[in-house]
Amino acid sequence: MSFESLLPKPVRVTPAPGTFASTGPITPDVSIVDSLPAEGYRLSITPEGVSVEAADEAGAFYALQTLRQLAGPDAFRAAAIHGPQWTLPCGEVEDHPRFGWRGVLLDVARHFMPKYEVFRFLDQLAAHKLNVLHLHLTDDQGWRVEVPEFPRLTEVGAWRTGSWVGRPPDGTTEHDGRPHGGYYTSDDMREIVAYARERHITVVPEVDIPGHSQAAIAAYPELGNTGSDLPVLRSWGINENILTVSDYAIGFYRKVFDHVAAIFDAPVICVGGDEVPTVQWEDNEVAAKRMADEGFAEARQLHGWFVGQMAAHLAGLGRRTLGWDEILEVGDLPQGAIVASWRGEEAGVTAASSGHDVVMCPEQYVYLDHRQSDHPDEPIPVGWIHTLEDVYRYEPIPTALAPEFHSHVLGAQAQVWTEHLDNARRVDYATFPRLAAFAEVVWTAGDRSYEEFEDRLTTYHLPRLDAMGVEYRPLDGPKPWQTRPGVPSRPK
Repeated sequence: MSFESLLPKPVRVTPAPGTFASTGPITPDVSIVDSLPAEGYRLSITPEGVSVEAADEAGAFYALQTLRQLAGPDAFRAAAIHGPQWTLPCGEVEDHPRFGWRGVLLDVARHFMPKYEVFRFLDQLAAHKLNVLHLHLTDDQGWRVEVPEFPRLTEVGAWRTGSWVGRPPDGTTEHDGRPHGGYYTSDDMREIVAYARERHITVVPEVDIPGHSQAAIAAYPELGNTGSDLPVLRSWGINENILTVSDYAIGFYRKVFDHVAAIFDAPVICVGGDEVPTVQWEDNEVAAKRMADEGFAEARQLHGWFVGQMAAHLAGLGRRTLGWDEILEVGDLPQGAIVASWRGEEAGVTAASSGHDVVMCPEQYVYLDHRQSDHPDEPIPVGWIHTLEDVYRYEPIPTALAPEFHSHVLGAQAQVWTEHLDNARRVDYATFPRLAAFAEVVWTAGDRSYEEFEDRLTTYHLPRLDAMGVEYRPLDGPKPWQTRPGVPSRPK
């Protein structure tokens, strides 16, 4: 057993002879020092004991995660290292992350994930030293966060009568007829934020505007452009039912964001801003008046105006705005806004080259709901093929970005969209072990060897995932039992 084989690639490893044995909890001596980069640590294991020097509390936490890796799979059966006996190899590890934003988006709008499953997901992120959970809380198919001033958002908007199954538009799509829904109370969300904070994870909430909003319009039809009563959407894809640009809608969402900001302590809040068809603004009295008042020549300018209104409000609350890369195309980028480059790397290059901060999350590389092979048993083959090796070889700094702008790349984010992931088992299968590969990409600077990673993964890390109860996709592909509905658990 050695540091090199047991650990992801850290900055510096110095093995030493001997081992440290403990018959109880491992409680290292921890000191905070100024000589290490942010979130960094120096871990020392001798036959006499374990000590940690850390740049901050996050660094000390990551040192403990490294100890869990060294202690073996049993250390992943609980959130802390405790048990009858632990044996650790002696040596020193000096380590710090490459990026400050090491994120994962979890879509709980398309398929709701109960609070205890979010806790479980946070434990998985913490074990991989990821530090941002981007929660996609609202969409056409569901509104998941309670706003006491607007109770119908959850009374109506959190529930739909069914969901698309299969993969549109190949002709096999139908509705399953199963009602689906759920939402988080304000106290639920505070618990999630606190649980994440203990694990040095920031929860970035997303309330999507002005598109992807049919669930809100179903609850409050006056938020829409047609005045029609709409259901919460049962299908996936881009939807023409977007928010109106009335004073009422602006005031409504300011109050929504007031409540969200009161619950979430993240310095960043996401306003979405993606996939906004403007057809309902083209021949609309409210939109026409707004365009005249603002001096706009095109309805598409209202998209940027709406995002700008919410970004200015968030700035007044002391928060930065995060938006999908469409916000680059619809007007001046709000001051301090962060661009999530999802349709490719081009938007990230454009934004960073203009001095704006970006988070790289291109669908061509890090969308974990996308299929992992062309195997006929692969569940619902969505998107491009992203193999484990593809994810491991992803480079978050685009080659087209000049070195002087690299500092504007805050980091990267893997995306777990859940149109076709309707339970935690499906999320596990889509997410792991590819998320383990992504975690190493955003933590480790310098050259990486996929072959060396795969060997460590197979020998050491998959048993850790087993110990955590993660129902990951086998490396050699899907098994028939994983593609059949109703199978209760992994066969032994």
